[in-house]
This record gives sequence, C-alpha cells and structure tokens, in this order.
Amino acid sequence: MLRYTLMRLGIFAGSFLALWGLVYVGVLPRGLGDSNFLWVLLLSLLVSAPLSFVLLRKQRDDMSVQIVEKVDRAKTRLESNRSAEDAA
Repeated sequence: MLRYTLMRLGIFAGSFLALWGLVYVGVLPRGLGDSNFLWVLLLSLLVSAPLSFVLLRKQRDDMSVQIVEKVDRAKTRLESNRSAEDAA
C-alpha cells in the first residue's frame, strides 16, 4: 500500500512540476491575481488522477488482493473465536 501511495504522489508531483513549467513559460494561462499556485495545484489533481488510474492499474489490483486476503484472515479468526466461545 505504501508503494502505491508513493507512486501516486510521484505522478502528482511530476504533473505539478510539468504544469508549473507550462504556466511559467506561458503555454497555460496563469491564475487570477495571487491564485497561480492554487490553479496549478488543482490542475495537477485533475491531470494526475486519470494518469494514476491508467498507469497504476497493476499496483492497485495487487493492493486490493492483499487487502482481501487480510480481511478474509480476520473473518476466519473472528469466526473461529465465535465458535470457540459458543462451545465453552
């Protein structure tokens, strides 16, 4: 899960830097007044979300398999504890 999160942050940081550069050279419009940082931040969120959805599909699937396995183990332990209490 940590690897997936770090990869998402990396994609966000990369898109933020790329968009900041595009705004700096004038390819993309600047924000209104002092809102330039907020503009680039929001635009980076919009760009990085679909990129992470496509680029990190394998990591997301691996992470969901690990989570399902942990939940199944927890359910099994809970059920065995319940059955042990019922027998006592």
